[in-house]
Amino acid sequence: MRAATLVRHVDEALAKARDPRAYITDDGKAEIRICAGTACHSSGRPAVTAAFKEELATRALVDTIRVVETGCHGFCEQGPIVVLWPSGLFYPHVRPEDVAGIVEASIVNDGVLQKRLYKDPETKQRIAHEKEIPFYIGQRRRVLALNGKIDPYSIDDYLAHGGYTALAKVLTDNDPAGVVEEIRRSGLRGRGGAGFSTGTKWYFARSSHGEVKYVVCNADEGDPGAFMDRSVLEGNPHVVLEGMMIAAFAIGASEGYVYVRHEYQFAVDRLRKALAQARERGIFGDGVLGSEFSFDVRITEGAGAFVCGEETALMASIEGRRGMPRTRPPYPAVEGLFGKPTNINNVETYANVPWIINHGADAFAAEGTPTSAGTKIFSLTGKVANSGLVEVPMGASLRHVIFEIGGGMLPGHHFKAVQLGGPSGGCLPESLLDEPIDFESLAAAGSMMGSGGMVVVDDSTCMVDFARFFLTFTAEESCGKCAPCRVGTGHLVSILDAICAGKGELADLDRLERLARVVKSGSLCGLGQTAPNPVLSSLRYFRDEFEEHIVQKRCRAVVCRDLVVYRIIPGKCTGCQRCVQVCPTEAITGPRADAHNLDPDKCIKCGSCYEVCRFDAIAGDAILIESRGQHAD
Repeated sequence: MRAATLVRHVDEALAKARDPRAYITDDGKAEIRICAGTACHSSGRPAVTAAFKEELATRALVDTIRVVETGCHGFCEQGPIVVLWPSGLFYPHVRPEDVAGIVEASIVNDGVLQKRLYKDPETKQRIAHEKEIPFYIGQRRRVLALNGKIDPYSIDDYLAHGGYTALAKVLTDNDPAGVVEEIRRSGLRGRGGAGFSTGTKWYFARSSHGEVKYVVCNADEGDPGAFMDRSVLEGNPHVVLEGMMIAAFAIGASEGYVYVRHEYQFAVDRLRKALAQARERGIFGDGVLGSEFSFDVRITEGAGAFVCGEETALMASIEGRRGMPRTRPPYPAVEGLFGKPTNINNVETYANVPWIINHGADAFAAEGTPTSAGTKIFSLTGKVANSGLVEVPMGASLRHVIFEIGGGMLPGHHFKAVQLGGPSGGCLPESLLDEPIDFESLAAAGSMMGSGGMVVVDDSTCMVDFARFFLTFTAEESCGKCAPCRVGTGHLVSILDAICAGKGELADLDRLERLARVVKSGSLCGLGQTAPNPVLSSLRYFRDEFEEHIVQKRCRAVVCRDLVVYRIIPGKCTGCQRCVQVCPTEAITGPRADAHNLDPDKCIKCGSCYEVCRFDAIAGDAILIESRGQHAD
């Protein structure tokens, strides 16, 4: 097809895809944007949406105001979240009984409902607008730009915000090699963990010989505490599909797969709807947008095996085989899915591609650092004031994310560590809070970028137990194919079990390090190669806690049960009976208003009494601490 004819066909097809009969978000109509992400849904979003629709109908405002259920706004702990557009008023924790007041104050009277505004936990001031909330101020929302604005079930919303124009551009330019070079020049690196150059990966797949090639999206997000990919798919599935199509055009593929966790039903439903709508508009299938390029996508739901996040295990699962990794080479770009050249990237990687095509490689590379370009999404969780989805430029410091965006630690506690990169990442101490978040800096510190999990812990966390938690997870998720991972991770867990039980020896610390390095060097795939990271980094930065467990038989965080002895301090106990009510074994007795008694023979060391006591009347340590947070030397 001649260039001029191709341009005309693509332009006409994209114009036709924009249904003029459909309501789209750029016509000036006011909107009530309700977060429909998983967190807001679980905290009551359906009832809030129904209440708004009913209230608008009662006031005859249905024709002037649109209720839009959007993707995740990021500030997950504040759900259900409602944002009014175009004013930008932000209402958190909205309940159905709040709706009438919000409509009356902010829609009918163009004001604010003061008592329902967000309250900053540090300044105690009410903040009216989303853009003024500290959680959002420090972010650079590029991949998540449309998450709180569009209806993920509406292709018209995506098209109204420039959706599929990047695809139209590459089709009209008709230069696949040029697309590969543009992605390479941008500096985009894989957001799934390894950080390999995306453009280089595409180049290898394009250079591989084969009439059939595949493009695969890895949406098998299995890290504890990680929900970045899920939220992108839930909030804007079209941007991922558009990125996949551009990759397919660049390498010469005609078929793609999205491998997504079965548990992510919102993501799966919205992805299926997006595909159906795109096919109806001629954006997927034969002759994409009037061109000679054809491409379509199938969805494969994974069963939840963590190892299937590894690309060769993922492909085996798609093929109907047990999800187990294989040796490489050959690499997937040469011999991948069904033995054909295959390009695999994760959700966030593909979601960056349309922006790069529309704005250029130089604009993308200008954000971030020279070796880690662009932005990165993190799921900020754990013992931090503001948890949720955070998107920042590469190179931002850990302190910026945790304390300026995340709001710092919970009242009465101090920062101890942050674990990055999922269960395969490392635990970094307070002394590294000013380190930049980029691939090289994190690797040098003993951690990794991973897919973007960021778990913050405070002084109530035992680092020995914390390392054991993640290692136990990876040991259980090992596919068992190679001995270093199958046997080695299990033995590492057994050593940590002994230390947590007060049965460890100082020689165990050397054993842990030696065995961890054997597992890293000898394992077949990334699961085993990175599984020891939490142990190695904890030993590097928190060795004193391991030694305390071994030498002093003491857990300073009062977490390891075998090292904890609970007792009641009579002079502090008021007899409030809160501990009596929560004790599962009736080990605590005594009448109200009198100091209680704790029978050590009945105590199972669950710590429930310690957690609920308001008067620091429960001592919980082998050396009998007399107040929470103060430990003997």
